[in-house]
Amino acid sequence: MKTRLRPLALVVMFVLLVGGLWGTRSAEAAAVFKSPLPPAQSFTSSTKVPTDLDVYVPCAMQGAGEEVHLSGNMHLLYHFTATPTGGYDVKSQVQLQGVSGYGLSSGVKYQATGGSQGQFHIKGLAFSQSFVDSFKIIGQGPGNNLSVHENLHVTVNAQGQLTAFADHFSITCK
Repeated sequence: MKTRLRPLALVVMFVLLVGGLWGTRSAEAAAVFKSPLPPAQSFTSSTKVPTDLDVYVPCAMQGAGEEVHLSGNMHLLYHFTATPTGGYDVKSQVQLQGVSGYGLSSGVKYQATGGSQGQFHIKGLAFSQSFVDSFKIIGQGPGNNLSVHENLHVTVNAQGQLTAFADHFSITCK
């Protein structure tokens, strides 16, 4: 119980200290909070990328599986930020747009849907990365649908040591 209260007590003390300093409106308080750091620099990139690939769908052809040729576009959206303290943050979003195709053996039509969202933070050796992928390849008829889902998180501390890793990956046929 004590270990949980200590961080909370430190946060409360910090908030009270900051609130008290801001409340004084003194020249000293203003000097303490005047940041010598430049503001964060950021930009956003948005682009469409043509996609043309073959994907193995194990659900196809009543479980026999087949290669499916897919084509269309992926919309890639990235937001990059260089922080004033020397770190970098990247947020990403990927969406399939109009991606469809045909089974190379069966000729069955398939539609691909889904996307990915992620975040990446780095400063020196320390970094963390998280993303969620969720994609479906939907075929005509029963049992031809493939669903792929992944949640991933990795954290490495300032000494370059892995401190957290979680990867939840699933493939489902319906």
